[in-house]
Amino acid sequence: MKVLFDLNVILDVLQKREPFYEHSARILAYAETGKIKGWVAAHSITTLFYLVAKSQSAEMARLTLNSLLQFLSVAAVDQSVVEQAMNLAYRDFEDAAQMMCAVQNKVDYLVTRNVRDFQPALLSVIQPVDLVALI
Repeated sequence: MKVLFDLNVILDVLQKREPFYEHSARILAYAETGKIKGWVAAHSITTLFYLVAKSQSAEMARLTLNSLLQFLSVAAVDQSVVEQAMNLAYRDFEDAAQMMCAVQNKVDYLVTRNVRDFQPALLSVIQPVDLVALI
């Protein structure tokens, strides 16, 4: 099973945000152990680096990314993704880019806490709690 992680799921784990931490951590652990194949969009990586560096340090941001990249593949945001994302009727362009990264990499699920932001969905969009129940 291939899953693209929305940044909010990763941040739930890194920041131990309740009540979301438990299910988000479990899904991320499934990727780490190979139970699922985890993906993250390239633009989420740059945003994550910025957020961790701002709240902690650039060194911590590098360590965090190095750790995540041991078990998450990076989905490219290329011209095709951008052009297709611009054609989606999403309020948030970043969400449209996430969706097109998921589609182009043929993932089974896009896991997010904000399912409504990804409508109309071009593939299955699911919350961490529901993905845990599915696995």
